[in-house]
Amino acid sequence: MTDLIPTFGGFAFTLLAFVAALSIIVAIHEYGHYIVGRWSGIHAEVFSLGFGPVLASRVDRHGTKWQLAALPFGGYVKFLGDANAASGKDAAAVDALDVEERRRSMHGAPLWARAATVAAGPVFNFILSIAIFAGVMMLSGQASDDPVVGDLRPMPAEMQLLQPGDRITSIAGEPVETLADVFTLGRTLDSAAALTYEITRDGAAMTVEANFPLIPVVDSVTPRSAAMDAGLERGDVIRTINGDPVYAFEQLRTAVEASQGGDLALEVWRDGEVIDITLAPRRMDLPSPEGGFETRWLIGVTGGLFFDPEITRVGFGAAITGGAATVVNVIQTSLSGLWHMITGAISSCNLQGPIGIAETSGAAASQGLDSFFWFVAVLSTAVGLLNLFPIPVLDGGHLLFHAFEAVAGRPPSDKAMRIFMTVGLTLILSLMLFALTNDLFCP
Repeated sequence: MTDLIPTFGGFAFTLLAFVAALSIIVAIHEYGHYIVGRWSGIHAEVFSLGFGPVLASRVDRHGTKWQLAALPFGGYVKFLGDANAASGKDAAAVDALDVEERRRSMHGAPLWARAATVAAGPVFNFILSIAIFAGVMMLSGQASDDPVVGDLRPMPAEMQLLQPGDRITSIAGEPVETLADVFTLGRTLDSAAALTYEITRDGAAMTVEANFPLIPVVDSVTPRSAAMDAGLERGDVIRTINGDPVYAFEQLRTAVEASQGGDLALEVWRDGEVIDITLAPRRMDLPSPEGGFETRWLIGVTGGLFFDPEITRVGFGAAITGGAATVVNVIQTSLSGLWHMITGAISSCNLQGPIGIAETSGAAASQGLDSFFWFVAVLSTAVGLLNLFPIPVLDGGHLLFHAFEAVAGRPPSDKAMRIFMTVGLTLILSLMLFALTNDLFCP
């Protein structure tokens, strides 16, 4: 019985992280609908975080019932005149309203008010994502362009290190002017246990021996990857692969690709101890710099320098711009990935369902708050994008109906709307079932 405790603890942590991430995203999404609807003169009767039995509720001075429900896997805003949480029209209720009350309903308000209220949910998701991305950038800062050593990573004792504050001027005789040059040399120089560095220390030029720039150190671990499943952690230094010593991250990359999915035996240095880890790389579809996707064998780690570069502060304006650019990149990558799955260019297993998202939530949370909130921002962008798809039931479907009304001068008939909503619900449930199947059966 006690053997089940760690497993249960991991499951509970994963579930808690998933519920926390989803609750944040849903709350912001629904609040967007609520507040813009209120500003537009549309009355919200219920704001619910969760579904099912109501655990707690209160009615505010605007007459809106705020409630917390037992099933924390979504939420909704029910406006005056809505028949259900999907904003279907309650025709009998709307017909019974007088002119003034009908204006305050979702189905009797002007077209601009309804469209703005519907669009606000995804827009608030994007705003949340930009705010989180920007916040993480401002708190974490960014690496300086100068090739100056910041903090040193913990390393095996026999590895010779530079000192904080050293400015690197050349590596193995190759000139270094920027931090980017250090990364470039780390990818192009022949691997070696140590290299000659020319540096400036306390104003004096000197020559020292130090590690290869991009050593096989784990800088980050991808959630739900072979590395995470095998127990690799940030800061681990991979010393041998299948018994062969490695000094550069490129050697690790080459060995992983050459394995074609076969087992790799790693000797890993971690906090003064040497441990053995065996894992098998997995085929993964990744966005390529030229656009589209490429399929590669990966274990799910990124590398880094043997030192942390100097960190500079990121200003508010630059952080907001960077956050917006990150949201745009997530949207472009998501749309490209969806298209490549539809055309069969990449595996449909790339589509995650609730189990996969929950596991990723837990994995991200286990790596720290910054990683968790970054994941929340990515997921919030994905939720906002998904809701803009022109499928009935989703916000994009309602916007499509509003566009029809703007062109035709009248909304679709109630009968047509019921048919469209049924079709849309069927599509969404089918997609959810397909994604859940991926979670259960994809490798």
